[in-house]
Amino acid sequence: MKRYVDKFIRYLQIEKEASVHTIRNYSADLKEFSSFLADKKIEDVDYLSLRKFLAYLRSINLNKSSIARKLSALRSFFKFLERENYIKSNPITGLSTPKKDKKLPAFLDEREVIRLLDIPADNLSGKRDKAILEVLYSSGIRVSELVGMNTEAIDFVSEVIKIYGKGKKERITPIGSKAVLAIRQYRDMLPAKFKSNKAVFLNRNGGRLTDRSVRRIVNKYILLACKKENISPHTLRHSFATHLLNRGADLRSVQELLGHANLSTTQIYTHVTTERLKAVYDKVHPRA
Repeated sequence: MKRYVDKFIRYLQIEKEASVHTIRNYSADLKEFSSFLADKKIEDVDYLSLRKFLAYLRSINLNKSSIARKLSALRSFFKFLERENYIKSNPITGLSTPKKDKKLPAFLDEREVIRLLDIPADNLSGKRDKAILEVLYSSGIRVSELVGMNTEAIDFVSEVIKIYGKGKKERITPIGSKAVLAIRQYRDMLPAKFKSNKAVFLNRNGGRLTDRSVRRIVNKYILLACKKENISPHTLRHSFATHLLNRGADLRSVQELLGHANLSTTQIYTHVTTERLKAVYDKVHPRA
């Protein structure tokens, strides 16, 4: 089993150019599956084996989202094995993925966002943090996409940035004048010795900020701005989409801005706006 997993991971890294996050998760999921199989050969894995694994995942009270991700890893794995003729048929074909519970994404209202953006101090680290917050909210990009941003990807005149999203897909997205100004002010304050670094956002030693560092920075400011549960850096992305829809943006445009492959992924935000409309209705309609 291990040699097949190693081949698959190399395929993801070299041919698919999968993200580090995907590689890490798929490796862990396949390691767990291999452990569950014990000494069973990959050629002997059938539909029943997979059903038993699914039952095992449910028995340890794993949530539906995690189960769906593990099954997605297995689907990709067995598809690879079948294509490379390591197995004669794909045993996972008939196995259905449990429907994930749809949770409304947490988001900040516009006043909370304004309060959030006013918190960073007027020094170098504060300028950097403000630029990070401005870019995340004004563009809706993911933290991983922000971390990978280079200076040449920013068009300061047109106020757009080139982003490399999931699966190395490239897109152009606007970031707005306030975010552009915040980046300029931060970069102007950088020590001369750091300005040659092509990364936009740097740590105190002049190196590129990591995903974890950005999440820690954003979490700190969000907690200062509002005390809500289930708030994370992704909350700014949710806020971006929600505010656009609340102000009349069409769903297809929001899908493009977020870099979603499927419109169904973006549609979760329509539930948020519907909840807002219902709240307004209940508050003002005389027969509500």
